This record gives sequence, C-alpha cells and structure tokens, in this order.
Amino acid sequence: MSIEQWIEACAAEDIDVEDVIRFDYEDRTFAIYRTANSIYYASDGYCTHERVHLATGLVMDDVIECPKHNGRFDIPTGAAKRRPVCIALKTYPIKIEEGKVLIQID
Repeated sequence: MSIEQWIEACAAEDIDVEDVIRFDYEDRTFAIYRTANSIYYASDGYCTHERVHLATGLVMDDVIECPKHNGRFDIPTGAAKRRPVCIALKTYPIKIEEGKVLIQID
C-alpha cells in the first residue's frame, strides 16, 4: 500500500507564465510547470527519450519541448506528442495553497 503525501515544491510566484522549474525531492526529480493560462502541473523531470531534464525545455501553451531533440509532451497528461519521444511522462497532482505549489507523490 502506498501513502500519498503533499510536498511543497516552490512558491507559485517562482514560476513565470509558460515556464518550468526543476524540483528535487529525496532521490527523485520533477518538472513543475505553469502554462499560458496560469495552470500548474507536475511531471517526472527527465525526458523519457534521453534522460535530459525538462526544466531547461521550452513551454508553449500546454506543451513542453525537450531541449535535446525537440520531442514534445502534453503537459496536463504527459502524453508523447512529437518524435523522438514515444513514452509518456508520469504526471502528478498539484494544488496551490497560501501561494505555495504542492505536489502529491506516493
């Protein structure tokens, strides 16, 4: 049985609109996004193609483009959207409380 917990990742104001930041927790790394319509999302931090961190990628609307080979993922769902990526990203629930971005991990 897994226990889900909410972890504070950053302040909501730390992420600009259409941007992404890196968040490391214990031995894991995540990408925390703020899309063009100011909705926050989270996924595993590394591209599923070549293990490059997505925090240096480009956010366009609801898409993150990997900085290495320009593969793209749908931010809300993690779905692979453009080759060379073909494996989806794992995504995580996010909530905003008192100006803080919280990520739910298990």
